[in-house]
Amino acid sequence: MCIDAFKLMGLFSCCDFLFWFRGSMDLKDEMQRVRFWVNQIGNFCLRLVWHFVHLLVRSWYLGVGVANVIESYLISSGLLRRYRFIDVGKLRYLAIVVESDDACQISKVIQLLQWLQAFGVKHLCLYDTEGVLKKSKESILAKLKNATLFEEADERDPLLDQKHMTLEFASITDGKEAVAKGGNLLFMKYLKLANSGAEQKEQIFTEANLTEALRAVGYGGPEPDLLLVYGPARCHLGFPAWRIRYTEIIHMGPLKSMRYGSLVKAIYKFTMVRQNYGT
Repeated sequence: MCIDAFKLMGLFSCCDFLFWFRGSMDLKDEMQRVRFWVNQIGNFCLRLVWHFVHLLVRSWYLGVGVANVIESYLISSGLLRRYRFIDVGKLRYLAIVVESDDACQISKVIQLLQWLQAFGVKHLCLYDTEGVLKKSKESILAKLKNATLFEEADERDPLLDQKHMTLEFASITDGKEAVAKGGNLLFMKYLKLANSGAEQKEQIFTEANLTEALRAVGYGGPEPDLLLVYGPARCHLGFPAWRIRYTEIIHMGPLKSMRYGSLVKAIYKFTMVRQNYGT
């Protein structure tokens, strides 16, 4: 009887253990399910918040775009009085940077130049990275009245007010060639001084030395007062950096969506800015 009692107690202990083990497994599965659904709900909420923020940003840019289109139309139609009288004389030299893919739209570039010519801009530089505009300069000049190359302008004062619009065509190769020639000129200059046997101090190339060397090799060029960038990128796309030290840069968006009112607004904003130059 004692043995049977012990066997019975052992059987009850095994059953209790099995029930406890099964209960703990059920609890663990339940916890995993809860954790899974919590993660799912959390991911859903995060996606919902991201889509909401994305919608807000898109709505903001859409609203800004619509406002800019309406403002551009009002400027073009002359309904906004403050844009009627602009002192374009403050804009002595303008640079237009066009992304190379947009530069293939020669008709758009010509239309832009015709707007600028009608607006009264006299001197400007056309730049694209791959030199597409430079290759098409003959066709561009043929479509413009009273336009001439910057190199053929009055050498005594190329920025002198003239009846003709002067155009300069540039690409990234001009900048590379300029730096190479300018650096070679400085190297030859100091090498000549070293070979002369004269006592020299440690030579440090300054900005003034580089500017003088670039002018000596014919790549100095005037510094634009304003640089307008047409393209998706918000940068000067390799325009010679030594020529834009004090230049105002404005991103105008893709060339295909250019608007006359936006062009007038950009020039107006430039003429209203007070610029202080150091000595």
